[in-house]
Amino acid sequence: MTEIELEEEFIKLDSLLKITLGISGGMAKVIIQDGEVKVDGEVETRRGKKIYKGSTVEALGEVFEIE
Repeated sequence: MTEIELEEEFIKLDSLLKITLGISGGMAKVIIQDGEVKVDGEVETRRGKKIYKGSTVEALGEVFEIE
């Protein structure tokens, strides 16, 4: 599990994936729409989902804890 520290109140899911996984916005869109991303254990298919401190995001075999 990798800890990610937020400087803002929240970050959008697609932006988080681009930063943490080093993928393009198009790739982030595809994996989110394909149901390959979980937020707090639930599949999330909205690219603009706001991710707040205390959340856990799972994608492409990686787990990120947002602090």
